[in-house]
Amino acid sequence: MNERSGLTHRSMPLTWLGKEVKIGEKALDFTVRTAFGQATIQTLASTAGKIRIFSIAPSLDTGVCEMQAMRFNQEAEKLSDDVVIVQISVDLPPAQGRFCKMQLAGDAKVKMVSDYAEKSFGMNYGYLIKEWQVLARGIVVVDKDDIVRYVEYVPAIEQQVNFDAALAAVKKL
Repeated sequence: MNERSGLTHRSMPLTWLGKEVKIGEKALDFTVRTAFGQATIQTLASTAGKIRIFSIAPSLDTGVCEMQAMRFNQEAEKLSDDVVIVQISVDLPPAQGRFCKMQLAGDAKVKMVSDYAEKSFGMNYGYLIKEWQVLARGIVVVDKDDIVRYVEYVPAIEQQVNFDAALAAVKKL
């Protein structure tokens, strides 16, 4: 199992688990859920043929994560139908649903998915935090051919992602 240092929360060192993905690599498959049960499983193929923005956050129950999801929800309106934004956390699906209802006024343009069960996105893309078993903050942009075109691993969990850089990468596609 790959372990990487360099991640912090308020100067406390934490450990990333999983393979660090790089620009130009083939995107790895994963299994996430939109609700409880087998019928709600999503994979990389669930968004095949689209440009994907994977917005990764520890928990929608925190201010920085909430702002990240809300900002991408706003940006979704400005992007073409060829782009799908997938918000990934380990929050349970009912909590993600409440977030959409309360914070996004039921108007979610981002697709909420949870990595709570398998944590395969976290491990396959190197975002799982060993000490907490939640996802670190970051962004991965994958093109229509399943090639990684942008990656950001935010080294301090309390910091925000670089929205402008990720959106610029999407616009180039």
